[in-house]
Formats: sequence, C-alpha cells, structure tokens
Amino acid sequence: MRTVSFVVSDGFQVMGLAPLTVFEIANRTLDEPGYDIRIVSEHGGPVRSSLGFTVETEPVGARHPDTVMAVGTLVPAPSAPAVLDYLRATAVHSRRVAGICTGAFVLAQAGLLDGRRATTHWAFARTLQRAYPGIRVEEDRIFISDGRVWTSAGMSAGIDLALALLEEDFGAAMAKTVARRLVVYHRRPGGQSQFSALLELEPKSDRVRRALTYAKEHLTSPLSVEELAAAASLSPRQFSRVFRQETGQSPAKAVENLRLEAARSMMAEGRHPMDLIARETGFADRERMRRAFLRAYGQPPQALKRAASADRQAKVA
Repeated sequence: MRTVSFVVSDGFQVMGLAPLTVFEIANRTLDEPGYDIRIVSEHGGPVRSSLGFTVETEPVGARHPDTVMAVGTLVPAPSAPAVLDYLRATAVHSRRVAGICTGAFVLAQAGLLDGRRATTHWAFARTLQRAYPGIRVEEDRIFISDGRVWTSAGMSAGIDLALALLEEDFGAAMAKTVARRLVVYHRRPGGQSQFSALLELEPKSDRVRRALTYAKEHLTSPLSVEELAAAASLSPRQFSRVFRQETGQSPAKAVENLRLEAARSMMAEGRHPMDLIARETGFADRERMRRAFLRAYGQPPQALKRAASADRQAKVA
C-alpha cells in the first residue's frame, strides 16, 4: 500500500486537502485499498485551517511516505525548519514530492525546486520567480511534473495533479473512473492554461453567455456572426454591438481564443497529430492555426507541443 502524506501548517487553505479525496475514492474503487492517507504537521495534533476550524494531524518524523504533498496557505509564509527538514529527507527517500498551489513555496524553501520547472497560483507566480530565481516558473500551467517533483496551480488544480498521480499508479481507466465519481468532467492535462477563455471574457448577459457556450461546443462549425447571433436570439448587427460592449472583443477574436484554448488542451494530451488538432478546433488547416498561435503566444504550436512532450517525458523519468 502506498502512503500519501499531506503536510499542513497553521492557516492552511482547506481546499488544499481536496486532492486527498482522489485517493479516498480510489481506495473505494480498487479491488483492495491502494493508499494509506495521512495528514502530518510539525508537532502533530490539531492544526488550524484558514477558515478557523482544525484538523487532527500526526507529527512529521523519520517515516517516509511514498508520496508527500505540501498544502499551501492563502498567502505564502515561512515554513517551520522541522517541516523543511522532513521534506528534504522525503525527497531523497520517497517516490514523489508535490506542492499544491502555494505549497510550491514550501518546496522552494526546502530547496527542492532549484533548477526545476514549477508552477503555482498565477497570483503568486512572479513572486515565486523573484524570490527563487533558480526555479523556472511557468505560471500558465495547471500542474507540472519535473522528475519526481510535482507542483500545481490553484487549489482546485491539485485535484488534476492527484488524478495524474493516480493514473501513474493504476492507469488511465482508474483515473477516469475516479474523476467521473468526483463529477469532474476529465483530468485537465498539465499543459492546459490556468486561464479560461470563457472566464476571461466575463459576459454579463445570458444571451452572450449562451452564444459563447454554443461556440465552445461547436468549434468545428464556421461560427460566423450570423450563427452566433442566432444562438443568442439577436440580429447579427445587434449581437456584434452587444458582444463587444460586454466582452471588449469582437466575436471573431473571442472564437479564436476559444479555439486556441482547445488546441492547447489537445496538444497537452499528446495523442493527436497537428492536422487533426487544427480540424477538431475549427482552424481548418495547420497554417491558419500556426498564424493564430503566433498572434496569441508569439511562438508556433509546435513549440507548445514540444513543451507538453517534455512534461510527459519528465513524468516518466
């Protein structure tokens, strides 16, 4: 049985413990339990969360789990020396070490991210980079695996990271089953952006939201202004005016961003050739997709696909 230890400190963010549910549900789904789940802290005993209630913990010690996961706080703070010593020892003897959200700062304080690629919540990514210039911080990632060391973006991204760990242990089918039981649509690939094109647009009216949802679900369609206007039950002229007022973008630009987001997600999965990605996301051909990537990211899709491939290779290493 694999021991998974979640390391918490005073003021830990409650959702940082959400990934433990992945292992809990896996235990209920496997023929026999595969994980021994523990919560540990500097001294053991009750530890107060950011919401004020406490959880009971075991003290960190000489025992080294298979996987240790440092849970973040709402604002990064210095970690106890005993916790940092525990993480350093764990990094030598355990199979995997992970930082959830601002838990990346805890790993950084322990020196476990030096010379590695890592991510954290977008609001603190540049703070992490300034404080620890030896880390290659990639702020636009859901999670990153660099060898045996893993980091995730926001607290909810810790669920995606945990599902990836489960997939590594028991296969993709088990991870998919657990994701379904958690009512998670699917495990987001690590290379997916922390930012959602739909959330960034922030439409105010139901009609514009309806048009954007329609667009996301019909990316292979031409998605002309007339088609989107029909989904919003507006005339094309009125739709274009309202759309720009609410989102600050033209419908064509918004559709391109949705297509870029979908294309990056498919690239991160690593199973699709470029021609298929271009067709499935509505770019029609590789050249149009290449031009869109250059406009948005300043680099061609092949570069992002290579980065996703590096993620997967680091995971295997």
